[in-house]
Amino acid sequence: MKTTILGIGNTLLRDEGIGIHVLEALRAQLPGDDSLSLIDGGTLSFTLATEIESTDRLVVIDAAQLGEAPGAVRCFTGQEMDNFLGSCKRSVHEVGLLDLLDIARLTQTLPAQRALVGIQPASVEWGEEPTDAVAAAIPVAVEKICELLDLWRTEAAA
Repeated sequence: MKTTILGIGNTLLRDEGIGIHVLEALRAQLPGDDSLSLIDGGTLSFTLATEIESTDRLVVIDAAQLGEAPGAVRCFTGQEMDNFLGSCKRSVHEVGLLDLLDIARLTQTLPAQRALVGIQPASVEWGEEPTDAVAAAIPVAVEKICELLDLWRTEAAA
């Protein structure tokens, strides 16, 4: 089973780049594993459709308007992810992400196991570092992703 972890965001816009910052923290923590692919998706591109179509499991990390305090982390899985993305504009990338998921859906390659780890931004102004509240969320997001990966592995083994 191939798992793709896709960090998205613009690292020049403070908290907007949190998906990339979390991805880098994951890279440092996760052991090398041929079944795991960590991809810096930047600000999204249709070229990522191939990555989504060729994976069994997908985790997307992005800044998201959760309506919570800056740095809040929420994990949406499966249909819950689809509902969240489709409910209203919550992310700069949302339309692109929805498009990528729709392409996978149309080609019947949408990963059944998929999740969005969203982190509430405080600022998307110019700057290369996340705000303190959002930077503090990085280890929380990493932990949630590791727990999700463990859960998926356990379910596959059962």
